[in-house]
Amino acid sequence: MRIKKGDLVNIIAGKDKGKSGKVMKVYPVRHRVSIEGINVYKKHVRPRRQGEKGEVIEVTRSLQRSNVMLVCSSCSKPVRVGYKREGKKPIRYCKKCNATF
Repeated sequence: MRIKKGDLVNIIAGKDKGKSGKVMKVYPVRHRVSIEGINVYKKHVRPRRQGEKGEVIEVTRSLQRSNVMLVCSSCSKPVRVGYKREGKKPIRYCKKCNATF
């Protein structure tokens, strides 16, 4: 998966199209990412103990990874990511300006 925790991404499809945010969690097996402040829904929570009130909380749901693009730090645009091999470790780079991540 080309997106990692802490990356800045731009949403390219869905109800939050055009917004950007920081990746909080990556689910590589399910091909999903959770982004801070994006795809937020309200959830009604029942009271757990007697005397406690129920409440409505906001929950951030994950997005399909195909609906986000990584934002390059040097050209600050949504870009496709490539991989170069330097030694044994692969390094991600921007396909527009060749800057490394």
